[in-house]
This record gives sequence, C-alpha cells and structure tokens, in this order.
Amino acid sequence: MTTSTPTSFTAPTPQPRFNLSPQLRFAVLMTGLTLGGLLVGATGQYLLQQPAVMWGGYLVAYLAGGIPAGREAMHSLFVERKLDVDLLMVLAALGAASIGQAADGAILLFLFSLSNTLQDWAMGRTKNAISALMDLNPAGATVRRDGRERWCELGEIRVGDMLIVKPGERIAADARVTRGQTAVDESPITGESLPIDKAVGAELASGTVNLNGSVEAEVLRPAGDSTLARLVALMEQAQTAKSRTETVTERWESPYATVVLVLVPLVFALLRYGFNLNVDDSWYRAMTFMVVASPCAVVISTPAVMLSAMAAAARGGVLFKSSAAMDALARVNTVAFDKTGTLTQAKMTVARVLAAEHMEGGEAGALALAAGLESHSEHPIAQAVVTLARERGVAPVPVRNAQAVPGMGIEATLNGGELGSVQRAWAGNLRLMTREGASLSPAQDAALRELNAEGSSSVIVGVGARVLAVMGVSDTLRPGIAEAISSLRAAGVAHQVMLTGDKMEVAQAVAAQIGLTEYRAELLPEDKLRIMGELPGPLAMVGDGVNDAPALARADLGIAVASGTDVAIESADVVLMKNDLGKLAGAVKLAKDARRTVFMNLAFAFGVILLIAPLAVAGHIPLPLGVIAHEGGTVFVVFMGLRLLGHRL
Repeated sequence: MTTSTPTSFTAPTPQPRFNLSPQLRFAVLMTGLTLGGLLVGATGQYLLQQPAVMWGGYLVAYLAGGIPAGREAMHSLFVERKLDVDLLMVLAALGAASIGQAADGAILLFLFSLSNTLQDWAMGRTKNAISALMDLNPAGATVRRDGRERWCELGEIRVGDMLIVKPGERIAADARVTRGQTAVDESPITGESLPIDKAVGAELASGTVNLNGSVEAEVLRPAGDSTLARLVALMEQAQTAKSRTETVTERWESPYATVVLVLVPLVFALLRYGFNLNVDDSWYRAMTFMVVASPCAVVISTPAVMLSAMAAAARGGVLFKSSAAMDALARVNTVAFDKTGTLTQAKMTVARVLAAEHMEGGEAGALALAAGLESHSEHPIAQAVVTLARERGVAPVPVRNAQAVPGMGIEATLNGGELGSVQRAWAGNLRLMTREGASLSPAQDAALRELNAEGSSSVIVGVGARVLAVMGVSDTLRPGIAEAISSLRAAGVAHQVMLTGDKMEVAQAVAAQIGLTEYRAELLPEDKLRIMGELPGPLAMVGDGVNDAPALARADLGIAVASGTDVAIESADVVLMKNDLGKLAGAVKLAKDARRTVFMNLAFAFGVILLIAPLAVAGHIPLPLGVIAHEGGTVFVVFMGLRLLGHRL
C-alpha cells in the first residue's frame, strides 16, 4: 500500500478584499499625474507667473490625462467604428489650449480621468469574487482506487474513486457515503445553520466540511461538474448579466460626441463663409463653442455626488463598491434576505429548558447533567448547552467514558451520586432516546412539538430509560432586526422576502418574529436564483454565505454583511461593515437623495450648455465669460455633491 499524504483541513489564506489590479493601478497613477500636472501648471501661471513651470505642468497633465483617453478614443474609432466622449474630451482640451486656455483643458482631462478610474474600480471585483469561491476547493483528497490509498490532486479524482474523508476536512467532490457516519457543515452550499447528519447512502457536496466522523464516499461527479463548480458557473453568468445592465448609462456618449464634433467645423464654416468673419475670429468662436459644449460638468455630475454619498455611507458603516451600486439601491423595490448569518447571528443558543417533575434540582439540575455530557462534544448545539451552563454558573455533572453516537447525540457513565444507581446518561435526539428505551411523557411530547413549531432544534436529556429534560436550541436573531425590517419598509422598500436553505418550520418561526410576511425555505443556490427571477424588481439580495454568492451577483444589487464569507463580500455591491441591518434604511434614503441630486446636476449641466453654446457662436459670450460659465457650472454640481457628506445614516 502506498503512503497517503496527510489531508488535515487548512483554512484558505485570506486574500485582500479590494486589491487593485494592474489596470486599475495604472488608471489611478494617470489620474494622480493629471491632477499633479494641473496644480503645478496653475501655480506657475497664476502664482509664480513662470511660463516654464506653467507649460511643464500642463504638458504632464495633457499627457497623463490625454494619452489613456486618446487610446480609448482610437480603439472606439477604428475598431468599434464609433465616436465616443473620449475623443470629444481630448479634442476639447486641445482646442482650449489652442486659444490660450490650457488650464481649462487640463481640468477637463482630470475630471474625465477621475470618472474613468472610478468605473475601472467598480468593474474589478468579478475576478476576486470567483477566486474567493474557488478557495473553498481543497488541493486534493485521499482516495482509494484499485484497492490502494493515494493522494490525488483535485483534477485527478475520478468518478468511482472512494474518498476517505477525516474530521475537519473539506469534501473534494460530490460523493455518496458508503461507510461510516458523521455530521457535515453544509452552510457554505445550502445556508443550513445546523450540521447535517450523514449515514450510508447520503450524498456529500463538494466544498462542505466533515465535522466529527471519518467516512468513505464514492465519487459521483468529477470536480468540473461538482456542486462548487456549478456555483462558480452561476457566479460568472450572474456577473456577466450585471455588467450588461451597467453599460446602459454609456449609450448617450457616442451620439453626443458625434453631434458636437460635427457641429464644430460647421460652426467654423458658417462663421467664416456665411457671416464673412476672418479666420481668427471664426476659429476663436468655434473653439469657444467646443470648450463650452464639452461635458465637463456633465462628466463630474455623477462622480461628485456619488463619491460624497459613498463617503457619508462609509462613515456610517455601509460600504458601496461603486456609484452604480448607490444608484441601484435608490431604485430597489424588493429586498430578499438570507436567514442564517444575515437575519440571525449563526450562533446557537438554548432558548428553553423544560425539566421533568422528578428531576432533582429542577431546571438547574437538568442543565448541569446536559452540560456534563455535552462538554465532551464539539457540535454547535452541544457548545450552546455548555455556554448556557457557564453563563448561569451551573457546574457540569462529572461523567466518564463519554462517547459520541454519530447522528444521534452523546452518552456517558455517571460517577454516581444524587441521581441514584442508574449509571448511563445520554443527551441527543429522538433516535437516541428510542435506542435507550426511553419515552416522552404527554407534557414532554407537547413541549417537543411546540419547540419544533417554533423552529428550534431539540435536545432530550435522560438517564437510563428516564427522560429528565427537553431543551430547545435555536439560532439567535440579530439585535434590532425587527426594527431594521420596519425601518426599511418605511424608507420605501415595499416588498421584503426571506430566502433560506433552512427548514420550513425554522423559516416560518423567524419570519413571524421579525415581521416578514413572505418567506421561501429549503432552497439550494439555484433555487434562490430562480425565485429571484420571479420577484418584482429592481431587486436587492442581502446575504453572508458562499451559497448566497450567485444570488448576490445576479441581483440588481447585492448586499453582504461584513461577518460573512469572503466570497459573499467579494460578490456583493454593498457591504454592511458593522453587521447592522438597521443602517440599510438610512442607506436607502441616502441613495435616493443622491439619485435626485444627480438628476438635478445633469439637468443644470446640460442647461448651461444649451444656453451658453449658442451665445458663444453668436459672439455674445467671450471666451473668459464662457469659461466662467463652464467652470461655474462645474463648481455648482461639485458643491451639490459635497453637501451629501453631511448625511447621517
């Protein structure tokens, strides 16, 4: 037999969540150089009155701001066969320089470079999201093939191989258990808050984590067709669909640029030959027209508002990854919530302890016995029982020979004492109770049914054939979540729904507690995508887990809580940095205010162009006054954006 390589589970190394790609680093560098050149040129022109400093600074600004825009303009012109705003901005800057207004041209190039850098930043997250998702795949697994155990890389695993999965390891491929019993953490795939018991015949999904038992499982699908691979494919499709919707705002660029570029020579020809002006005057007015008509205020209208709104939101704990995300939130009509880790804290707590009448010590005695047993288990429910005993100052009952019963619970031998001569104690589910030959009293049976109706998991504690207590354990709701849901509705989001992979009873109980009237339960990631397509839009999805990543990417707006997985955070457009859903309503109000301001800015910017441009052609607006009107409009829209910095969530 060949020696197998140890396969203990190692968590993926955290990756930077908002790392800059080489393309984005270049864009940031060029924008910074453009600004620096502009400031140096303006200093040399207006303060030092040194032509060498002035022209040196402006040359740097024109090269840094003009070359990237010019390259894009040439690509659009010769490859895509269309004119766009890049060409218009470069020509407008050169036109300004030709009539002695190099500063105005440098300002145009800086503002345009800044807006393009923001767009590049917003588009850079797709690769990070998919990379974070792929980190869930282990490097490989130990398999038994042809009677021999060996370590296989992920791509070498074949259908029919026998996976040998030890506690703590991620499952490398979709498989079916053939030997052993265990509990599996399926929250990365389904969102199920509790581990799922797996016995012979049960299926295991790739990317999930084996918790407490060694199992052997037959590989059903190769890595390329696994559950995790399907998640990656869903992510890629969802990101592509969103990218297409974000390009709608660019449709005005080509027609506008074409109209202005056609009008500039027509204006020159009309003035020169129609009105018999000399060449200098005709050129002066044509260039003034192009400078005034260049969309400087239009270009900065949205970034000025969105940057200010994003800064205000970040101060309040809500991180927007792009201005498109801010605009999308303003239009959202429906919000879909994941449950586990989003509406709840993904932390199990003991909600109720119901001791039997004959239990010595009552509730405290039952809790002491349960804690003594569960202190030997790593199961989340067991840890919840131990935590409650510690918080209440209840000392666990000493036990010996504790042994986990896979899929059922735990049993141990008592050290004797007040509980009498019966020495075998146990804590677990109904199957363990039946195995021990115990039964519930009518009161205990009613309590168990009530706990199930509330969506709580139950722990039955007994000694021998006697049931001494029934406990209810459930996931804890986030503090203030009901108020957050109510505030979101008051902010104008009329439709709210919970989508979860958890059981229907759990979903129903949680929805009732937080005031949601609509919920869907027992969903896989593809089910969430399907249901999202049926909900009225625009739609936002709020989640935290790997299983939420495709839905976060596919929604008109993805919102993640910062305590969630890297995959969810990378896939989302908005991150709630303080895990406070109460901030979401304030973010909605801020986004709506920002959207109104953008519309007002655009109307003002285009209004200035429509008013000043004809007057410039007619000679009623000299270049200095045209520049003042043009730059004054820019200052106005920037000021309107900056006022949003004072917004509080």
